[in-house]
Amino acid sequence: MTTWYHSWRAALRIARRDAWRYKGRSFLVLAMIALPILGVSALDLTLRSAELSASESMERELGGADARFSDPEYDGEAVLQSPDAQMYQLKEDFDGASWPDGATDLKKAIPAGATVLEDSVGSGKLRTTHGLLHTEIRELKAADPMARGIMRLGEGRFPEKSGELAATTHFLEASGLRIGSQLTARGLDAEYRIVGSYELPSELAVDQVNALPGAMLDPLDKALKADDLPGTSATTTYLVDRGASGADGFTWNMVQEANAKGVLVTSRAVALNPPAGADVPLYQMDGWGGYEQSTAAQTAELAAVGTVVGLAMLEICLLAGPAFAVGARRSRRQLGLVGANGGDRHHIRAIVLGGGLVIGVASAVVGTVLAVGLTFALRPLLEDYMGKRFGSFDIRPLELGGIALLAVVTGLLAAIVPAITSSRQTVLASLTGRRGVRKSSRVLPVVGLIAVAIGASIALYGSLMTDQFAVVAGGSALAELGVVALTPALVGLFGRIGRWLPLSPRLALRDSVRNRGRTAPAVAAVLAAVAGTVAVSTYTVSSDAQYRAEYVPDLPHGAVAAMITEGGGRDVPTVREAVQKALPVDIRADVDRINVGKPSCPMYGGEEGCGLYEVVLPEANQCPLWEDDETDKFTPAERRKLGKDWRCQDDPVYSQVDGGVLIGDAKVLKVLDIKDPEAEKALAEGKVVSFDKRNVNKDGRIGIRLITDVEAADKAREADKEPPGEIKSFAVHQTPESVNPYGLSMIITPATAKAAGLSTVPFGAYYSTTSLPTTAQQQKLDGEIDKTGTDVNLRIEKGYTAESDIVLLALTVFAGLVTIGAAGIATGLAQADAEADLKTLAAVGAPARVRRTLSGLQCGVVAVMGVLLGSAAGVLPAIGLRLTTRRSEESWYQDALDQGSSFATPPFVPVVIPWATMGALLIVVPLGAALLAALVTRSHRTLGRRAAT
Repeated sequence: MTTWYHSWRAALRIARRDAWRYKGRSFLVLAMIALPILGVSALDLTLRSAELSASESMERELGGADARFSDPEYDGEAVLQSPDAQMYQLKEDFDGASWPDGATDLKKAIPAGATVLEDSVGSGKLRTTHGLLHTEIRELKAADPMARGIMRLGEGRFPEKSGELAATTHFLEASGLRIGSQLTARGLDAEYRIVGSYELPSELAVDQVNALPGAMLDPLDKALKADDLPGTSATTTYLVDRGASGADGFTWNMVQEANAKGVLVTSRAVALNPPAGADVPLYQMDGWGGYEQSTAAQTAELAAVGTVVGLAMLEICLLAGPAFAVGARRSRRQLGLVGANGGDRHHIRAIVLGGGLVIGVASAVVGTVLAVGLTFALRPLLEDYMGKRFGSFDIRPLELGGIALLAVVTGLLAAIVPAITSSRQTVLASLTGRRGVRKSSRVLPVVGLIAVAIGASIALYGSLMTDQFAVVAGGSALAELGVVALTPALVGLFGRIGRWLPLSPRLALRDSVRNRGRTAPAVAAVLAAVAGTVAVSTYTVSSDAQYRAEYVPDLPHGAVAAMITEGGGRDVPTVREAVQKALPVDIRADVDRINVGKPSCPMYGGEEGCGLYEVVLPEANQCPLWEDDETDKFTPAERRKLGKDWRCQDDPVYSQVDGGVLIGDAKVLKVLDIKDPEAEKALAEGKVVSFDKRNVNKDGRIGIRLITDVEAADKAREADKEPPGEIKSFAVHQTPESVNPYGLSMIITPATAKAAGLSTVPFGAYYSTTSLPTTAQQQKLDGEIDKTGTDVNLRIEKGYTAESDIVLLALTVFAGLVTIGAAGIATGLAQADAEADLKTLAAVGAPARVRRTLSGLQCGVVAVMGVLLGSAAGVLPAIGLRLTTRRSEESWYQDALDQGSSFATPPFVPVVIPWATMGALLIVVPLGAALLAALVTRSHRTLGRRAAT
């Protein structure tokens, strides 16, 4: 026991001194292992710090209160809720009866003696230095101790008078206002003074102002409705504190008592001590059984995480392994002295493994310390990027310790092969510097072939027979390990092409083949780096090709649409002119929409005095699958057939106008690039141009029903009757099916609409452009629209935009850096191992250019072999994952056909090889590695004395 302890102690001391003596090599290996540890540890710290505890979450939600009471608007009917009040439903089944809809009196559920604080939230358009900004308005006495924690005061103070406001920091930045500025709201004459700034810890990017209860929302709502404008849509909740009598807060039983009165309760006590799932009545209802993550899903996540961690360890080991081999080569005389003084093979292995342990521990410490320091220093930037404040800087020693242990294990694994290789050298060879002659292993290539075959079979099985991505990933990893085991034999095959190369490349290639002990690990390191990049690149490029094929444009390429659905279209003329001036417009087509009721009605109604309209769908043209009571009567085969029926087809483009009915002229046809010579003529004749033949009745006409009494229409539909309303009938021109209407169902000219007695309001405009609007032009337009304070639905059809280009570029650069780094290590090993050859070249008078060329080519050869093998190995997992995706989407497609879906299209899941990325890796990376190696090669001659024989 004592001998074992002292031998390892001596080995670690030697390894520590050796690491300190060769600082450059040690730093390189340390960086390779510490950087991944730094990244993973920083990610763990960020996620854990951003994850709020129950106490922190309740502080931001409730402040100092015990609970928050909110209204689900079920007219006081009993409800069932989850412990966090995020999910709820009615307790009783109202199927077949009138669904309860109305406000609930929250105060009836508040216990006697409790302190109550009202919290109301609405919205309005506030005047800023730029124009109008749609802003959230919150009325809460924020200075009250019960509200402390909900808002964090920055500068100034919270409101104390009805004419004062506080604003979020983000609002002040967006509006150009500051503390002390006067603020007014659109539709309200009263002025408010900004007295302070604050932030919402969980919503840093929200535009919000805070006022005292009753100071802004009610006056603004009354003023807007008096002008026939949409109101503030305020909702009110109550913060409740039971005081000294409620030491336990609102228990789960008390929450259920409030639920019986139709009130939802967010309770601090319940959040801190949630009830068991069996004690939550909501979870016992049908359809709520999946509130917890299934064991299968958790297993899949663990498998995915394990695969990623395993591949990362493999890559780091392959990258760091050659570096330890460099150290073993340079320390072989020292290791030989250990053997000459009685040390056996396990002592040699212990010294080399000790180097891995020392570097691993140092990497763990450095990576962890840097992760903690950088995450803490970058905390404000991380919080701004995530849009919320950390709850606390959460350091979990066990998790960080586990990540650090990974570094130590990785260092040991990376040193295993160099340790075994060094221990097999004889003492004489180590002391004299002779390399000796060793035959290549015949077992390793066989094992590699078997691993490749088994791994490829598993990946193929996973992609063709299962839907489990983990199976494909595991098989691919095994196949990659097999390729790594085959690397020495493959390096030998590469040597056969040397006969066709010039002198310097031939010498470099033959030297690499002759010294496979140092070449193979370096090639394997490059292989691992490139394989991962090629795999991700192949999958990304293939997915991008799929998304490009599936992309459905909203408008013709370069076309612009600007629509406004609120305020009766009063701001439409201003917006039309703003777009006309800011963008390179060719044709402008103004459009209106049908309006039922008062002129200020929004497009979808919902306000008092506002009605609706609908296109009358002839009974003969109705799709049987769209009738809820009829769907189950059809077999899957019948549903498949009906899914292809013209009555059940629908436009994949979402319509921006209610019912797809647009009031416009022939310019709309030109902007939308509708190729139908008869359509323009039909509009001139007063006909309706129809793009959906389902709307055309047997008489060849289209009907539009005007509904003034929405409630009566709803009751009629519930009774399976036609809703009451006047029907306007129009003559029709039906366009060919090849026409793409971009979500429209019909176009009616203003003259035709007026003749039929339809009331219309401005809606917006379509524009064709002479060139695709630039980013600068769009920013200018956004600024002009922002001044109007109007909510404009602006669309600019730029076509499909690939989001993976930047990702591919980053992956290519990363692979290049890793490959150059790995090849650089191989160059260092080559120079250490081929030191005698370089001295011989210097002795015979070879210039520095020859030595640099040889070193550069040695490095380039390693890079080329690694890139070629890595590219071949990386394509396998990508193909497997794409085939798995294809099977999954094919299954979904067949299920959709069985349900009669009209949107289901045959899946297109291509496999596209990223030739550009692979070309960059094959040409740029080896060339860069060779040039770097040539530059760092010493130019002066170094002559050494002859080794003793």
